[in-house]
Amino acid sequence: MASVTTENAVRQTAKQHTDTSPIWLRAAATVLVPLVALLCCEWIHRGKLNGQFWTEYLGGHIGSYLLTWVFLIGIYLFFSHLAGRHTAAVLAVGLIACIPAAVTRLKLDFRGEPFLPWDLSQWQEAAAVANKSNLKLTGPMWASLAIFAVLAVLGWWLRVPVHGQRPAARRLRLAGCGAGAAVTILCLLFYLSPTLTQAIGIWPDMWLQDRYYRNYGVLSGFLTNLQQLQISEPEDYSEESLTALKAELEQRAQDHENLFPESPASSGEEQTPHIIYIMAEAFWDPTDLPGIEFSEDPLVNYHRLQQEAASGRIYSPSFGGGTCDVEFEALTGFSVEPLPMGCKPFQQHVTHPMFSLPWYLSDTKGYETVAVHCYWAKYWSRDRAYPNLGFDDYISLEDFDNPEKKRSAYWTSGLVSDDAMADEIIAQFEERSGDGPLFLHAVTMEAHSTYTARNFPEEELLELTAAPSGLSSETVGALRDFATAMKDTDAMLGRLTDYFSQVDEPVILVFWGDHYNLIGSGYELYEKTGFIEKGDYQSPALRTTPLLIWSNYQSEAIDLGVIGSYMVSPVMMELYGLEQPLFYQLHLSELPIMRSRSRGVTVNPDGSYAEEMTEAQQAAFNDRWLAQYDLMFGQDYLGLGPAQEE
Repeated sequence: MASVTTENAVRQTAKQHTDTSPIWLRAAATVLVPLVALLCCEWIHRGKLNGQFWTEYLGGHIGSYLLTWVFLIGIYLFFSHLAGRHTAAVLAVGLIACIPAAVTRLKLDFRGEPFLPWDLSQWQEAAAVANKSNLKLTGPMWASLAIFAVLAVLGWWLRVPVHGQRPAARRLRLAGCGAGAAVTILCLLFYLSPTLTQAIGIWPDMWLQDRYYRNYGVLSGFLTNLQQLQISEPEDYSEESLTALKAELEQRAQDHENLFPESPASSGEEQTPHIIYIMAEAFWDPTDLPGIEFSEDPLVNYHRLQQEAASGRIYSPSFGGGTCDVEFEALTGFSVEPLPMGCKPFQQHVTHPMFSLPWYLSDTKGYETVAVHCYWAKYWSRDRAYPNLGFDDYISLEDFDNPEKKRSAYWTSGLVSDDAMADEIIAQFEERSGDGPLFLHAVTMEAHSTYTARNFPEEELLELTAAPSGLSSETVGALRDFATAMKDTDAMLGRLTDYFSQVDEPVILVFWGDHYNLIGSGYELYEKTGFIEKGDYQSPALRTTPLLIWSNYQSEAIDLGVIGSYMVSPVMMELYGLEQPLFYQLHLSELPIMRSRSRGVTVNPDGSYAEEMTEAQQAAFNDRWLAQYDLMFGQDYLGLGPAQEE
């Protein structure tokens, strides 16, 4: 009996040795499969691996791609030895390489920016939008899926020594797991060190992330962005420097002359007006598109009001989404430019009471402050951010009583109509709790993407009477949907200005669009109309949306030109001679030399654009960032923000 048992054990050991794949084959898979994963990752990201990829990007930044390859090798080594078969390792590197690439490709198509680490904190919002956005998998995505399906099957036949063999085999598996984990961790630590990544040629380019990912690849781009999770304080940040800056701002305020001599402020009559902010979802003028004509003007009220109010354009930090970034800038005067691209201040930074216009008006002028947004309260964490920005009350979708809804093709429950938003704004004004002034900030939703002719009955859709040749039927239908939604937004504007023009008390209404969206098939509409050059997806034309600052006590047309969305509140207060927080002296001093600095683009006073700043512009930007850092993250040495609890 003992001899039979011994014989069976010998046979089992021999079978295990036979089942173990040759070490040279396993070693080849360990280096080649991660290389395939890296190439599939970039294929998905770019759509094609042409000569420019091999020479300019991979050849020009080889250190970045070698680091990515080693990182994937570490992951492959760990999972192959942990599982005993290479299938697990194939799936691990395939998922780690291809999923971020697919998200990057889809996000670039939809919003013009890649997949960023802080997107992970926004997964609920992203999932809600993606579910309504008609996103489609590309050819490289399907091909990569097929490649890794085949490699996973082949990996089943690649085996390392299994558990239960001789001690040397067990030690080999443990060593493989340990080596794989060590390589992976060392690569992650490498990615987190600016000194090390710059040593292999990965240089910060955080404000043009699409270019950053093209240069260094998806995984290196994503992982080096982890360096930006911690906001570094300005080099000259100290109590002494802020004290000196405050004294300078006080002197500027004393010497200041109004920048708009034709404005109501020039009359010298002080007012404490009600202030209504309306940020209209995706609001811009479709008649600006060359060669596009409709059966009627979709923005008849806006165009009329331009003749009796201050108007211009904002330079938006967002495209295709990120409404809360524009909202954050307009409410605070803070710019997202010095913050990592794609971060969401409402979720990541407005986690404590913070300086803002509503807080300032409430704290120093006795304003009642109300926010109205016709979507769920938690969206972009507004339910937590609004109180920290000084709002007394927040009216969200949960508080609306059976409002009218429209455009339900993708948003199956429909979106609250702009007319219903006008009802709510008027109701909040009439039902305010006291006799003091009101600051009301409203954000609309009716014109939210995705666009399709199915969103309105045919008889309601605006007719497209002229368009360049070559536009797909999908894009034409989407454009008609968008223009019809703009007509509704414009009708809301007309209704509100008609109402407030009859109010005896002074009222200022500030109305602007947050960003452009894709309409129809990719960028086809913008390219084929000549609105942008082909492939110029960062064009400033896609960043400037309409701005109107109207009141019921002046009727002078004033051309504001282009200003950053963080300039909206300082410009509004300057126009009407309202007492401003000292922080806004930085904005007013900046306007004559720089109208905006956003996402790596400078808008000069003459309306031209530049990537670089002049010495004077850089100095002004640095001063404003120093003050912004103090108010957002620092010790408030300026003494301009809300007191923090101990």
